[in-house]
Amino acid sequence: MSRPAPKPMRDSQTIMTELMMPNATNFAGSIFGGNILALADKVAYVCSVKHAGTTTVTASVDRVNFKHPIHVGQLVTCYANVNLAGKTSMEVGIMIEAKDIHTREITTTNSCYFTMVAVDDQGNKVAVPEAIPESAEEIKWHEKAKIRRAVRLREIFG
Repeated sequence: MSRPAPKPMRDSQTIMTELMMPNATNFAGSIFGGNILALADKVAYVCSVKHAGTTTVTASVDRVNFKHPIHVGQLVTCYANVNLAGKTSMEVGIMIEAKDIHTREITTTNSCYFTMVAVDDQGNKVAVPEAIPESAEEIKWHEKAKIRRAVRLREIFG
């Protein structure tokens, strides 16, 4: 399986914003956590496809903490980046913010890491380009992603 040419991490950066509507609320009046996870999965998909150049599927999601509730009428923005690319998989880091359109206050509500795997039309894994960090921030994300990957592999394979 030959690997495509490396790509800068910045090429995968993805930002998606969505308005929170009343049909997405729970009984407490805030947005269902599942809706936020679905939004995170969408942005992880778009980000990983931009990097891989092919279809990707979600392999895993690291722990997701819901730090603050999100309410109807807020704008939710997801920021995603491929932090590390293995042979066929990528770690996509996601940060989620909610913005109150009246006060303009922005609150970081969630962060998580998705592992996405590149596949062909038959569902077979395919090689992805190496992700090249360029900025100091990208280098930090890349190095921390290496550590998380080692932990994940230890948990899976012992």
